[in-house]
Formats: sequence, C-alpha cells, structure tokens
Amino acid sequence: MRTALIDQLTTVRNLGILAHVDAGKTTVTERILYLTGTTHKRGEVHDGTTVTDFDAQERDRGITIFAAAVSCVWDGHRINLIDTPGHVDFSDEVTRSLRVLDGAVAVFDAVAGVEPQSEAVWRQADRHGVPRIAFVNKLDRAGADLDAAVASIRERLGTVPLVAQLPIGREDGFTGVVDLLRMRALVWADGRDTYEEGPVPEALREEALRRRALLEEAVAELHAGALDEFCAESSLSAGTLAAALRDLTRSGDAVVVLCGSAYRNRGIEPLLEAVVAYLPSPLDVPPVRGALDGAVEERAADPAAPFAALAFKVQSTATGRLTYVRVYAGTLRKGDTVLDMGTRRTERIGRILRVRADRHTEVDAAVAGDIVAVVGLKAARAGTTLCAPGAPLVLEPPRTAEPVVSVAVEARRSLDTERLASALGRLVEEDPSLVVRSDPETGQTVLSGMGELHLEVAVEKVRRGHGLEVAVGRPRVSYRETVARGVSGVVYRHVKQDGGAGQFAHVVLDVEPLELAPGAAGSFAFRSAVTGGRVPPEFVRAVEAGCRDALAEGPLGGHPVTGLRVTLVDGATHSKDSSELAFRAAGRFGLRDALRDACAMALLEPVAEVTVTVPDDAVGGVLGDLAARRGRVTGSTGRAGTTVVTATVPLAELFGYATRLRGRSQGRGTFTTRPAGYAPVPEGVSRQLLTR
Repeated sequence: MRTALIDQLTTVRNLGILAHVDAGKTTVTERILYLTGTTHKRGEVHDGTTVTDFDAQERDRGITIFAAAVSCVWDGHRINLIDTPGHVDFSDEVTRSLRVLDGAVAVFDAVAGVEPQSEAVWRQADRHGVPRIAFVNKLDRAGADLDAAVASIRERLGTVPLVAQLPIGREDGFTGVVDLLRMRALVWADGRDTYEEGPVPEALREEALRRRALLEEAVAELHAGALDEFCAESSLSAGTLAAALRDLTRSGDAVVVLCGSAYRNRGIEPLLEAVVAYLPSPLDVPPVRGALDGAVEERAADPAAPFAALAFKVQSTATGRLTYVRVYAGTLRKGDTVLDMGTRRTERIGRILRVRADRHTEVDAAVAGDIVAVVGLKAARAGTTLCAPGAPLVLEPPRTAEPVVSVAVEARRSLDTERLASALGRLVEEDPSLVVRSDPETGQTVLSGMGELHLEVAVEKVRRGHGLEVAVGRPRVSYRETVARGVSGVVYRHVKQDGGAGQFAHVVLDVEPLELAPGAAGSFAFRSAVTGGRVPPEFVRAVEAGCRDALAEGPLGGHPVTGLRVTLVDGATHSKDSSELAFRAAGRFGLRDALRDACAMALLEPVAEVTVTVPDDAVGGVLGDLAARRGRVTGSTGRAGTTVVTATVPLAELFGYATRLRGRSQGRGTFTTRPAGYAPVPEGVSRQLLTR
C-alpha cells in the first residue's frame, strides 16, 4: 500500500503560473483547465468568465488579485496549479504561493519580453529555489519577436534560456511550432483545440536544424552526461536531450523556453507535456526542513511519515473558513486531530477539499505532496505549521512584506464601528501583508498595505462583503526615522518608590548610526560592553527589550525608528529593588531621551522603482513630471516607437500619477512600480512634512 502511494507521488506536479500583469497568466490557466477536461468552455478574462478570477473585483478590473488554486489531470498526472497575481501590489500572494510550490511556468509577453514584475517574481522564485519553464505568449500579436523575448530573459534574468521550439508563421500568421527535440511540426488548424503533427515545413527546415544544433551545444556545455555523447557523436539524441533538459530545469542551471498563443489555444498542449517531463514531483525535491527547540529535522514526502503541512492561505467564504495547506509529509484524513504550532493547540479537521478556484470536491484524505483546502481550523493563519500532535515541527513560514502605504478608515455610522473592526480583523487574517493599527495621537484606525490598489481592493472587499459604508482618508506612506549622528555616555537612572517594592535601574548607553544597505528600511543592533558583572545577563536582555520598545515611535513625527546600534557600556543594580521590569523601563526611557535630546535624527521615506512606457512624442512631459515628483531617472531605452523610462520616485509622490500620466500621454502611457526600499528625505522636504 505504501509503495503504491509513493508511486502515485511521481505523477503529481505542484506548479504556479507567474508573470507580469497582462502577460496572459490567467488565459494560460484557463486553456490548461479546458484541455484537461476540467472545464468544458474556454473562459475569457475580457468576458469575466474565467475560473480562477472568480472574485467580483477581479472580473470588474480584469486582473488577478488573489492567488487561486485549481486541480486537474493530464496524461495520468495530477496537476495542482496556482494562478498568481501579476500586479506588484499583490506580490505577497505570489510569495506565499511560491513557498509551497515545486515548480512554475513563467509567462512572458512576446512583444514586451521581460517586464518589471516578471523580473520581480523571477527573483522570488530564485529565493525559494523553484524550478521554472518559460512560456513566451502572444506570438500572434503585432510586433511579437521570440528571439527578442529570449534575449531579454538572458540579459535581465541572468539565466540560460534553452529554446526548444521554433514558431511557424508570424503575428496573425502564427499557426504552430516546430518541436526541436523531435524535429516535428505541431500545427493548430483554425477552430481546432488539438494540434496536428507532421514533418517540418521545407521553408523552415534549415532554420530548425540550425536551432537544434545551437540547443545541443548549449545543453552539452551545461550537462556532463550530454557532453560525453556530444563529444562522441557530435550530436545528441532526443532522449538524451530530454533527460538533460529535465536535469537542468530541476537544478536551476537553465530554463526551457516554449512559445505559443494562449488566447488562440496554440502551444498549451506542448506546455503541459513539458510540465510533466521537466518539472519535479514531490519526490524529486529535497525533504522539507523544520525546527523545534533549535534542532533541525527533515521529513521526506512519505505518506507514512509523521504528518507535517504548511498553511499558506486563509479564505472566508459564505459557508465557512477555508485553510489552504500543502502537505509535505504523512497523511491527513477527515476527522484527524492536528497540532497548530502557531497556537500550540490541537484542532480537528472537519472536511478535506480538492480545490478548483471557488468550487470544491470533498475527499477522504490528502497525502504528502497534495495541495488541498481544509475546513474546521479556527485559528490557523497563513504561515502556520500543522503537524501530528506526537511529532511537533515548525516549518519556515513565507516572509511577509512590510507595508508602505496607509489610509485612515472609519465607519460612516457610529453603530458600525464594531462591525468594521471585525471586518478588518478578518481581512488581516486572510492577507498578512495588510496591517491594522490605531493611531495613538488621533485615535484613527489606520489600514496599511503594499500600494494604493491593494488598499482600494481591501476597502472595497469590506464594503461588498460586509455591507458597510466606509470613509477613507488620503493614503499616507509609512515613514521611518533614523539616527544621523549618535551620542555617547547617555546616563539614565530609573528610580521608583511607591510604598511597596521599589524599582531601581541604572544604565549608560552609546547610540550610533547603523550602516544600511542601499534602499534598505534599516535595522537595529544591540550589544553589551559591560564588564565585571555590573549588569547581570537577564537585566541586559531586559535593557535590549526596552530599547526595542522605544523604537516604536521616534521623536520627529512618531514614526518607527530604525538604522541604529545601541551599546550598553555600564550600569548599576540594587540588591532588592532591581528587576527585569526596572531595567526594561530604563532601556526604553533612556533610549527615548537620547533620541529626543541628544541624537541628530533624519527622516526616511519609502521609494519605488517606476517603469514608464510612453510614445516618443510624450517623453519630455513625462520626464518633467517625474522630476517634479522628486524622481531620479536611472535609465531609458527605445522600443518600436515607444520609450521605456525607469526612475526611482518617492512613494508619497506617486499618488494620482496614473491620472497625470494618462493626461500627458493622451491615454497611451502605462507604468508599473515595485518597492525599492527607503531613502533619506531631503532636509527642505523633511521640514515641510514634519510641520504639516
């Protein structure tokens, strides 16, 4: 039985669809669902009939906002697929998805090549070690150029693209591809969903042979086994080439490049064949690593191993709370009790669901390698480890990005205040990149996220999902404060006598700037230089905790403080009145006084890398507008009558930029942004901000 279950794992593929917005991710997903028989009609983004973009806001806006999981079967293989967002504001959804995936298909526009968010998600996949296949989409568009797109993959992504197909026809005349491994033509006749296989057209035979030779040479340079055969035979067989492509894909040393037009249903079948052939199964990836009490433990994808899974998405529906999990080891059955390592409490699994976006099929069990949704978990959050009660383990959770834009929200009717708080709490539960806090000065409820669109979608979800009328204030960016010039020998004595046990703590602190990486939001470092045991270790830890407390609000404008190092150089204790509480208070108030009275402070602001694409005749106005927004142009390239400008711009200056750009470019300009860290605010601008 166990052997049969393990054999089944070889036929599982967990993959994501990654790309820049409008590159065609959702259309690729819809065609996969159609060709695998999961759906019986091709969904279209422009018609609002897609399976994975099922949320009302996604259909209204025509973009993917929430990562959607679907499951389908192709050629005896189960494919668990996640369609991820392409807009930078929702990159945290991509990060959480990549954490649980074994492979991915990166989709590129054949006209635009590698776009900013394509590069961003590629780097995210690099960090998670996720093998990829590249699919160059939209070859039927005017200006489509496979070679230019491949060149941009090589130059901008720093990988080795191995082109395995040659297009047949150009633009409107694109009808199929030449499979360079088998040297066969795959042609899709008008109105047909499947390809017809035949010999390579005579007009393309010489070019196909040339590209096959280039592919063999590139593979032989990277793969030792292929090199041996290439040296002996001066060529590679189709079997050797396929095996080498599989090894190079899974190791990340190269990426196989396929092409097609998802909208016209051309190229999707070979893509599915490549997914099965080249991307890894759960058995092909290293065992998952977890930790408990400092000890590291590995668990292989074995259905008989102790259960371990990671929750990566939480969704509230009309019928209850769904928790999406990736099972890494063991078997999960309906009715099982699992340990939530976030709360250290056990919970019972009510139901297990095979997912198809907003539709689900109930199953009795999920085994290692499965991605499913479960019902019954009340407290699990995204990033929580679920495991067998008798074999606890903590898996590394996905990193959550730091929010950079904020809005003040309040219920229009005072009677709805509590309902609004509940709705916002549910939002944060579903999306960890959203943060809700109460402003200590104004008492306002502040919602923070990754961008204007992110917050706009969140507020609209509250309005639609909970029927609340919500007032929203102007978005505010999240500033930081840092130390420009430090101070030495700050003395603080905490003495308190109120009739009972007293409090006494004496500390001497040095505060200095901490050198930051370019664009970083900064950090905090603490160390002790106390000698002779004048401050016991447990009190030193309390001083550090107090200093961290003081970082919550800086002296300039109440913004978080970062980018500093604090050294405890001396101190004194009292035999009876000293305690951890007293030294924590001393650390907090001592650092607060130092920042307020002795250190020179500076303001930091979040900046974004902006990529603007405009017609050549609008470049001057766009450059002038960027300069007025304190933007710093970092590059400019021409492309088929348009100019692509990249610049670094303070995030606070980008509010309303979409409207301004449309006006300056007669509606023909587009732009994308991605976070680029923090930068010092110029002194004159800083004074204006602080006096508002």
